Amino acid sequence: MTKITFVEHDGTEHVVDAANGGSVMEAAINNNVPGIDADCGGACACATCHVYIDAAFTETVGKPNDMEQSMLDFAEGVADNSRLSCQITISDALEGMKVTMPESQS
Repeated sequence: MTKITFVEHDGTEHVVDAANGGSVMEAAINNNVPGIDADCGGACACATCHVYIDAAFTETVGKPNDMEQSMLDFAEGVADNSRLSCQITISDALEGMKVTMPESQS
């Protein structure tokens, strides 16, 4: 299990134990984290699981692929550290990662 902290736009934090091999989005849904709707169920067909990756983990997580980037083009408040949480696979390398939800998902 990997600990990930989800931070709502208002600063409320939710620390969850996430199963390695699953997605960051699944960890949020499985732990009832508000702000991650995941309307498409993780198919990279919406942007309702948009998060900002903490600077310490942006290199580890990497950049979005073309399909993810095209979905982010429709999201509000996209920044350089924006990712869709459904496209990030949990591993030990993400231990302690913080992700923040944009204001549009509050």
